[in-house]
Amino acid sequence: MLRRGFILFLPRLVGLLVVACCSMSIVYMLACTPKGDNQQLALPRVHSPTAKEGYEAILQEREEQHRNYIISLKKQIAQLKAELQGRTEQLKNMQNHYPDSLDIQLDHSKPEKAQANLLAFLRSQVDKAEVHSGVKMSTEYAAVPFESFTLQKVYQLETGLTRHPEEKPVRKDKRDELIEVIELAVGSLNKPDGVSKAKPHVYTASDFVEGIYRTEKNKGTLYELTFKGDAKHQFRKIVLFRPFGPVMKVKNENVNMADTLINVIVPLAKRANKFRQFMQNFREMGIQQDGRIHLTVVYFGKEQMNEVKSILENTSKSANFKNFTFIQLNEEFSRGKGLDVGARFWKGNNVVLFFCDVDIYFTAEFLNSCRLNTQPGKKVFYPVLFSQYNPSIIYGHHDSIPSLEQQLIIKKETGFWRDFGFGMTCQYRSDFINIGGFDLDIKGWGGEDVHLYRKYLHSNLMVIRTPVRGLFHLWHEKQCLDELTPEQYKMCMQSKAMNEASHGQLGMLIFKREIETHLQRQKLSSKKT
Repeated sequence: MLRRGFILFLPRLVGLLVVACCSMSIVYMLACTPKGDNQQLALPRVHSPTAKEGYEAILQEREEQHRNYIISLKKQIAQLKAELQGRTEQLKNMQNHYPDSLDIQLDHSKPEKAQANLLAFLRSQVDKAEVHSGVKMSTEYAAVPFESFTLQKVYQLETGLTRHPEEKPVRKDKRDELIEVIELAVGSLNKPDGVSKAKPHVYTASDFVEGIYRTEKNKGTLYELTFKGDAKHQFRKIVLFRPFGPVMKVKNENVNMADTLINVIVPLAKRANKFRQFMQNFREMGIQQDGRIHLTVVYFGKEQMNEVKSILENTSKSANFKNFTFIQLNEEFSRGKGLDVGARFWKGNNVVLFFCDVDIYFTAEFLNSCRLNTQPGKKVFYPVLFSQYNPSIIYGHHDSIPSLEQQLIIKKETGFWRDFGFGMTCQYRSDFINIGGFDLDIKGWGGEDVHLYRKYLHSNLMVIRTPVRGLFHLWHEKQCLDELTPEQYKMCMQSKAMNEASHGQLGMLIFKREIETHLQRQKLSSKKT
């Protein structure tokens, strides 16, 4: 039934389609018919006397249309430029209104939501970075070291072949970066808190003491800046973070170090002459200039012990200094054992421990850095000291070797950053005890410091690793004993080779004969001419 109905309906459908097609053809012909002369110019005939004038009129009309179209496009471009400039001004105003974040409108339809999302992302970068707490690391090479700076100099680890361990921030981007950070910190310090009614101290860049910074490649740059406080031994510390955008203030706190005592622990065996030199430095910097210091000497054996005790007692009498402890152990020298015994012997309140050697020279500024970069349960300080080259090689061409104080300058020709050494460290005694102290099975030279350093890296404590300008390793001839293990002996020989001179100075020694031969030839040739 349905099929029969469809067959009957099919001719009607075909007829309707034919009528529709005809109607569309008629309409198309009417629409395409040229209009009258008063409405549109008809194309002139080829042999008409007015053909040339007609074509010229058409071309002129088309040219006018294109000219009007270009003018319209220029107006649209000008409007777009004006709109873009307006959006840029809005962005700048929003950045000024929110100085602690990078406020970019990712979605123009919902700018507030985009701004909130971006701000949340930048805040998450701070949480991901090692700012508030340390993170566990697998090896001693995983820690990202800090670099330190003052108003005039930058102290950097990665010197390469051209950069110097101490230099002015020559590169404009680095100079502008550090100036921006200092200015932002000064502005933050001078911002009224709305609580204190006392006249606030107005901070300037001259109050800046020192700063450290490091960049974690996938997170941002962390800055820790220290300023002079309102009184002696008081400081203001500001922590800033740049999450690949404007700097964000993380912390602004008062740091009072007036009552923070440092216990300097020195393990020793023999070496009375070196100890006498060490005590001269300790008396000037530790007792006279700093005054908040305790000395613990852990002495191994009995040879030269009376001479060492006499030096210590004479310093105590002449400087009226009573804050010292002398511990004697009748056993083979072990640096780790000496430091461990000295740390555990302390019975007072929680104290900052500075593990030191007898061939170390430190300044009063370093002792403040030791205090400022340690925090119980949060931070330990592993400074990278500047190691002195052999003075007899450095100053071999001089009439005499300068005094020790004149030798202690940070230059490429005088020494190097001892970034492979982890022996000099500052930490609170509570952190040292909680981490388990030294491995007492390690005997002799080397290894115990790296073991302790790895313990801290594997913990949640933050390890502050940075070169410091006030800590020097004084050159001394190094003896690598046969009793050392193969690994210890190799480390000792590597350290010995590094201590002598720079590559250039060693090269001059190696090629000394060739240089002298060249000079002789130059003299002979000059005589002949």
